[in-house]
Amino acid sequence: MARMTGGQALVGSLAAHGVDTVFGLPGVQLDHLFNAFHDERNQVRVIHTRHEQGAGYLAFGYAVSTGKVGTYAVVPGPGFLNTTTALSTAYACNAPVLCIAGQIHTPFIGRGTGQLHEIPDQLGTMRGLTKWAMRAEHPTQVPELMREAFRQMGSGRVRPAGIEIPPDVLGLQCEIDLGTPGVPSAPPVPDPDLIDKAAALLGQAENPLIFVGGGIFGAEAELRALAEMLQAPVILSRAAGGALSDRHPLAHRLQAGHRLWGKADVVLGVGTRLFPQVPAWGVDGDLKLIRIDIDPTEVTRNAVPTVAITADARQALAALAGRLAAHNRRRASRADEMTTLKGEVRQYLDAKLGPQMAWLDALRAAMPDDAFFVEELTQVGYVARVGFPVYTPRTYVSSGYQGTLGYGFATALGVKIANPDRKVVSVSGDGGFMFNVQEMSTAVQQGLDVVAVVFNDGAYGNVRRMQQNDYGGRVIATELRNPDFVKLAESFGAAGVRAETPEALGAQIRAGLNRAGPTLIEVPMGQVPDPWPHLALGRARGR
Repeated sequence: MARMTGGQALVGSLAAHGVDTVFGLPGVQLDHLFNAFHDERNQVRVIHTRHEQGAGYLAFGYAVSTGKVGTYAVVPGPGFLNTTTALSTAYACNAPVLCIAGQIHTPFIGRGTGQLHEIPDQLGTMRGLTKWAMRAEHPTQVPELMREAFRQMGSGRVRPAGIEIPPDVLGLQCEIDLGTPGVPSAPPVPDPDLIDKAAALLGQAENPLIFVGGGIFGAEAELRALAEMLQAPVILSRAAGGALSDRHPLAHRLQAGHRLWGKADVVLGVGTRLFPQVPAWGVDGDLKLIRIDIDPTEVTRNAVPTVAITADARQALAALAGRLAAHNRRRASRADEMTTLKGEVRQYLDAKLGPQMAWLDALRAAMPDDAFFVEELTQVGYVARVGFPVYTPRTYVSSGYQGTLGYGFATALGVKIANPDRKVVSVSGDGGFMFNVQEMSTAVQQGLDVVAVVFNDGAYGNVRRMQQNDYGGRVIATELRNPDFVKLAESFGAAGVRAETPEALGAQIRAGLNRAGPTLIEVPMGQVPDPWPHLALGRARGR
């Protein structure tokens, strides 16, 4: 037992759980917390941003690129609400982000008296965007609530957690036992009967397919071993990029998966929602589905599979490979066939989406294999989902199904802070980049060697094209007046350059990756081919 404030208990609990970095902004409701951060800055560093949304996205980037908890702290009300886009992105992407939000003083909570930053039911809003959230009502509760937050984030399906603390609780001093860190619950053991049933189906299959999502990380070696035993193509979602290197002949993206879907007889989905495959590509009586997921509610969400296994991906795949030998047919190498398929898909993408593919080729060639690529909702970013090769786990960062416009640059800063020895490149459109342009100041202040590529078409290009093509040219609210991005970067103290060809972009990427501090590369571009007919793929079989 030691005498401390609630703020000191919170900082001590963070340090005990291995948190060494907190993103955020101070404010009156958090004074006692930031006092504690100041006194313990040898254990926990605080990186402040220019906007609460930036703090949330930096925490997301930290978490999604490492699998470790990314933490941010903000004042209540508008401060917390400014972070909810980042929190919802972390929820969509199964990222362990811890939200620490202040509150108004305890006696006024829920009374509607108009206290500074008061909003109705902040905790309810937080609970709607997290796996678990609670309020600390006394300093002695802080260690136990923190243990539970970390247990929740580390158990089962990974998602964000939240804790709100009123200023009187942060400032109150009393005897507190920090105790020991929270321990995640052990994952469920794979059911051996279901494993054997799945092994039999896969072993007898003539055309097995494997689809993986973000739940595959941690099981990369087991995935490769199983795929090679089955000679089964592995279709990697955006979230699973790098789980099997795109240089491996069995590694493919959705374009190839769509071509193979119609002839598949057994599909194994691991850590994936199997969306859009099941609802959009179609199923029939000849297709057997096997699902492996840590979340028991996920394995039956889109369709009732033939075999549903609730388990950790690594344990389940290891068990499956162990049983497969007893059932597997003799299989010849499909390396030549799969290499040909990769070539056919590439030819298709070049023919239909050549301009975007040329930019992506320049980006990939200029980046090390283990560099992080943070895509955005922009024309090149959309095509990157199927056209940007990924060689290392977790190095392709997206906002998943949340599609959070403007998240990319700030997220890339969090990625760099979590991985200081790795290269980081973000791509944004001119519209999305301006959502968090203020964090260029944070990048300069923190000396972050991040390269930000801004594709500038002077519009919210995707919406403008739909207005032109789908709605009779009713163009409204999509044209943009932009600054000179090169001068803008220089005004912050960053390097600003312009590249007008893929070759020039590649050269500027290489220069930026070897330059101290942030680099902004503006790429002027006109309209490019519509990617969606080639990304939103339709029926391939059945109903």
